Amino acid sequence: MRAELSSLSYRQQDTVGDMSFSEWSLFIGLLLIAMVLSSTWLGRLPLSNAMVYLALGWLLGPAALGVLRPDPFLYAPLLERFSEIAVLISLFSVGMQLGVPVRDSRWWLPLRLAIFSMVAMVAMVAVVGVWVLGMSLGAAVLLGAILAPTDPVLASGVQSQPGESPDRLGFSLAGEGGLNDGTSYPMVMLGLGLLGLHPLGESMLHWWAMEFLWSMVAGLVIGATLGAGTGRFVVYLRSRHREAAGLNEFLGIGLIGAAYGAAQLCLASGFLAVFAAGLALQRVRELPAAAMAEKMPVPPKARTADAMHHATDMQDSVHGFNEQLERLAELAVVLMVGAMLAYARPVPHIWWFIPLVLLVLRPLSALPAVGGRLVHWRLRAMIGWFGIRGIGSIFYMLLALRHGIEPATAATVVSLTLWTVAASIIMHGITILPLMKHYMRPHA
Repeated sequence: MRAELSSLSYRQQDTVGDMSFSEWSLFIGLLLIAMVLSSTWLGRLPLSNAMVYLALGWLLGPAALGVLRPDPFLYAPLLERFSEIAVLISLFSVGMQLGVPVRDSRWWLPLRLAIFSMVAMVAMVAVVGVWVLGMSLGAAVLLGAILAPTDPVLASGVQSQPGESPDRLGFSLAGEGGLNDGTSYPMVMLGLGLLGLHPLGESMLHWWAMEFLWSMVAGLVIGATLGAGTGRFVVYLRSRHREAAGLNEFLGIGLIGAAYGAAQLCLASGFLAVFAAGLALQRVRELPAAAMAEKMPVPPKARTADAMHHATDMQDSVHGFNEQLERLAELAVVLMVGAMLAYARPVPHIWWFIPLVLLVLRPLSALPAVGGRLVHWRLRAMIGWFGIRGIGSIFYMLLALRHGIEPATAATVVSLTLWTVAASIIMHGITILPLMKHYMRPHA
């Protein structure tokens, strides 16, 4: 009898929500296997993976089966950490994918998109929020900052291919998405500060100095230093001493953790640090190979070849493993978004606000970056359309909820953010394939 009670007590404790651990294990295992088995079939349809994950998340959420119940109002801190990890994985993966040298002029376009276009987007959404939605200035700026970052992962159909000669469209969108998750942070803090939930300092001096300047510059420097230093040291050990071999997967995860942790402890942007770490690690193969293999008891040409071999092997292994993590993170977060839609009350502004953001404000915000004769009109049009909202917006929405924004404001922000992200996933997912075929036709 005592053994039966003990077994019953164990089964009661071995539950998460309405399902036991065994049931969750079976559910997750079958879900992943089904995604693998259906990947080829889904690839033939004009659907993105994110669209399928979104629909599945809604089906599993409170609106249908009720298996997933990620209430953003009750579990904001937990969901925030979950989405933050997904953002970090995606930023590191995108950084490792961009093989264009940092001093190359092709970086100017994604930099302008991540700074000028992001600020323009925040300003325009804030104007709409104050004058049309009746929000306070702080709430309107916060909403604009939440919706400003674009997502390089969900735009898988236009992602930049690895290498030094990527397509300019894919490179620009991936670079913008990698940078503006970090550059949006100061604007989010500005919105929270105007709501009285974050210190801005006298004459906003603290915000300008710490959140705006120090956060971005220090984050990039810390990430680049750790990425280049770690990668160079590992290649040196392998090529000279035949040490530190293998476990490249741990190297990628470790570098994400080290870059993020060091940046956060220094009050810098962890997002920009992780993105810069990925960029720097990807460039290790182009560092002076002779210096990495210095004093090896082999001819100089053999030193260079050996060091380059180790650098390339390390970079490819880390990127390959992190790419798989990125896919798992995309699946998990988009499932969560689909389930969270049940908690987003349908405010009356949705029907015009979403088309305004995606069809009008995004193209207008891109004009400061894509203007000029050096950017072809076809490229301008594609960049203006593919401003996909995704994981970054979800993270900043949950960050705002954790800071304790007023309930009515929270309900509006959650509703507009979730439905905008969902609409973006659907609209951009449907149009990626036909528009990319049309865009690439003259190039072919």
